[in-house]
Amino acid sequence: MAADKSPHEGGDSQDGFTGGKLFDTVFARGMALVEETATYLDGPGRENAKTLPREASLTYSAWSMELTTRLMQAASWLVMQKAVRDGEMRREEAAARKYRIRREEPPLDAAAQQGLGLPQRFLDLVMRSEALFEQICRLDDALYGQRATAAPNPVNEQISQLQRAAETGAFDPLMVWTRAK
Repeated sequence: MAADKSPHEGGDSQDGFTGGKLFDTVFARGMALVEETATYLDGPGRENAKTLPREASLTYSAWSMELTTRLMQAASWLVMQKAVRDGEMRREEAAARKYRIRREEPPLDAAAQQGLGLPQRFLDLVMRSEALFEQICRLDDALYGQRATAAPNPVNEQISQLQRAAETGAFDPLMVWTRAK
């Protein structure tokens, strides 16, 4: 019977996530942030970078590359999840190590750079991009991390139940927790 379900109806946590409102929100927000960052870096950011003090200029250059790399990884992951949802890619393929997203480098600390010469808009984009990247890493782990372990993880199951409840719009925390018992 599971084969009769459309990719949007869901059946497990992967389908529930990509077929739900949370995915649509994360996807739209992520893609908008990629576009906003690219527009800034290619326009006002490029002009601002020309007038930065030496230290700030070096930080700006290095962080721009890291920021771009992380946003492209996040966008690729989101597009891949959309392909899974739309039936253009198999879930098993998406779970392959080469498609997984994880943080390998420490996050860029925009708060520590406040007042040191970097443009505030750039720092804001860094903070928002780091938050998006972190969220996507957590989602990847929630969706595919459990598949790598032999034993089911009760915490991940409860998180999945909460996600399903939130996606349907009928979030009742007490009901979710009593079902878990």
